[in-house]
Amino acid sequence: MPAEKLLRSIPKVDEILKAPELQDYLGRFRREIVTKKVREVLEELRLAIVSGERQKPLELREVIFLAQEKIDKFFLPPYRRVINGTGVVLHTNLGRALLAPEAVEALQKVSGSYGNLELDLKTGKRGSRYDHLVEYLRELTGAEDALVVNNNASAVILALSSMASGKEVIVSRGQLVEIGGAFRIPDIMERSGAILKEVGTTNKTRLTDYEKAISDNTGLLLGVHTSNYKIIGFTETVEIADLVRLGREKGVPVMWDLGSGSLLDLTPYGLPYEPTVQEVLAKGVDVITFSGDKLLGGPQAGIIAGKKEFIARMKKNPLTRAIRIDKMTVAALQATLMLYFEKDFLTKIPVLRMLTEKPEIIKKRAQKLYRKLLRTNLSAEIILEKGKSEIGGGAFPGTYLSSWVIKIKPKNLSTEKLASLLRLENPALLGRIEEEQLIIDLRTVLEEEINYCLELLVKYLAGDRL
Repeated sequence: MPAEKLLRSIPKVDEILKAPELQDYLGRFRREIVTKKVREVLEELRLAIVSGERQKPLELREVIFLAQEKIDKFFLPPYRRVINGTGVVLHTNLGRALLAPEAVEALQKVSGSYGNLELDLKTGKRGSRYDHLVEYLRELTGAEDALVVNNNASAVILALSSMASGKEVIVSRGQLVEIGGAFRIPDIMERSGAILKEVGTTNKTRLTDYEKAISDNTGLLLGVHTSNYKIIGFTETVEIADLVRLGREKGVPVMWDLGSGSLLDLTPYGLPYEPTVQEVLAKGVDVITFSGDKLLGGPQAGIIAGKKEFIARMKKNPLTRAIRIDKMTVAALQATLMLYFEKDFLTKIPVLRMLTEKPEIIKKRAQKLYRKLLRTNLSAEIILEKGKSEIGGGAFPGTYLSSWVIKIKPKNLSTEKLASLLRLENPALLGRIEEEQLIIDLRTVLEEEINYCLELLVKYLAGDRL
């Protein structure tokens, strides 16, 4: 059919807008945005006809459907909830730590109302947003003082800028890590105004390397905990206590970037040893920095704890205002920290619960979903078996947790296609693909999410649908 005739078959905008199917959209959204989306559909159809891609007349019903699809896609939130079936507990791409219900409730309360963020209710005068957190951090870590900024990279920059701007910062070459997103310790140090002075080698750094490097222009000895990778074999590192002792002898402060920032020794639960915030501070480190949304289990934040004299410098640094936390971070972090004082905090903080949950409990959740899938006519092979989960978030590299997984191999569509369809749902369901099977790891799937997982899998794998 000639293109001219096909172009004449395109309905007018007003005709589409009068369709009953679009009235709900017009009742809810501004008319101009609905009209714009309709025009975009018509323009796409025109281009398809002119290019020869479209060679049959258009029906009004088809165009209305395309308009609905376009509007629905526009108003589907790009940032939305995801069911995490990957088994990675601290999945950076999925927002890392899940907040405890108490933290979520605290967020709801402050986000929809006014609060005393920077008001001292006793005096009626201006206060500090950090005061809501400092007392809890002192009690939990043993630090003299604390400060919280928007993430750990900011915490490191602020600390370096306040303690060693224009001066040399001595750090082991083996600790010049990349912390994710191509952000590297040397780059962060450059931005802070500090001067990097590397010592040792990639695999071996001795205390004498630090001692020889100290000069009149040395402002800080920096240790960076390599939490996101391991070097094994012919290695040597300097103990925190030894670095602190050297710093005391030479009159140079010591800072330690712990990264993941655990407040709990997880070795009784089968995980490898990782130094806790309390341990590092107890060894005499002047300042420590760590994340709020990793092993601590709170919102994204960079926590700085240590000696009052250094924290005081940071509070006066103009950079602090640029990287300060908002009222929602204050509320969520405060609620999370408060949970650490409760006897059952291990089960109340989702990250800690997931990391310490016994495989037999995970198996019960996996069996529940597995049995429901078997009772449904699915065009797929379904297998329940043991699996391995990861911690993620740059914590415990190379460490895996025993888990239970469900393996799904579709018969009438590819595994990649199934995974793609599940990702586009709202909420999305994310698994991992191994050996042409979709893996759903139940360690990171909540009890209340099981029925939704079932619903989505039935939607795309039911035998009578394909």
